[in-house]
Amino acid sequence: MILAQLASFPRCSLRHGEFTDIMPLKRKQNMTFGCAALKIAIYLIKHQKIKRQCFRLEKQGKLSDRDAIVQKYVPGWATYVIDLVGSKKTVVNVKGIENIPNEGNVVFVANHQGYLDIPLIISSSGRVMGFIAKYEILRIPLLSGWMKLMQCVFLKRKSPHQSVEAMNKAVDTIKKGYSLVIFPEGHRSRSNEIKEFHPGSFKLAFRSESPIVPVTIDGSYHLYEENKKPMPGTVNITFHPPVITAGLTRTQQNEIPDKVFNIIKAALPQVTASN
Repeated sequence: MILAQLASFPRCSLRHGEFTDIMPLKRKQNMTFGCAALKIAIYLIKHQKIKRQCFRLEKQGKLSDRDAIVQKYVPGWATYVIDLVGSKKTVVNVKGIENIPNEGNVVFVANHQGYLDIPLIISSSGRVMGFIAKYEILRIPLLSGWMKLMQCVFLKRKSPHQSVEAMNKAVDTIKKGYSLVIFPEGHRSRSNEIKEFHPGSFKLAFRSESPIVPVTIDGSYHLYEENKKPMPGTVNITFHPPVITAGLTRTQQNEIPDKVFNIIKAALPQVTASN
């Protein structure tokens, strides 16, 4: 698909301070997980030429040109995934888009309810962001190639040495101006509950002195986890005002995880923290 076609993907239509439906979903029937995975694979195969172009630009040192193509493509892919898994009855609402800084790197910190959380954040923000992924995904070049272009970091959880290297790489990536999203709960809650945050997850923001944008995801588990199959549902995404991390003392840093947790939790309906 040429870049002009990529620009024609449904985009966010937002008004200040209001929830707004961000995408029309046209499919009439629910999609099975296997069928959705196959269609996504076919979609990626059709765009191999664009991916190869990005890597050529990278080898030539034309990183701004590479990033421009990635920015043009990835939010459209995220919208496609949500459109595919959901149905025309699915509604995705977005609030607080104005809280995302227009320039510079950002660490998005979100609660984690379901598989579609990353596509939902990318599609609703219109921003490309990397994330921490399992090292095993590198065995799937069809997907991992694009993840590398998104500046994702691949982590071997059972290798302390590689984990340290991965975290150092993540910090360097953020310092270079790229944004990352982290889920301090560690795993999907698969429900409307929010689990306690792991304070160590915030070191990426502290070491890079990047602003944290808290993100509340409400309802993404309805789209798959609740019924163990793709289903329509309503999802609310809230981007909160940035939390500054630059120049903080150690005591102030220690207060940030609870502060961000409470911000995210406050936008969830009647939820309790669980261990």
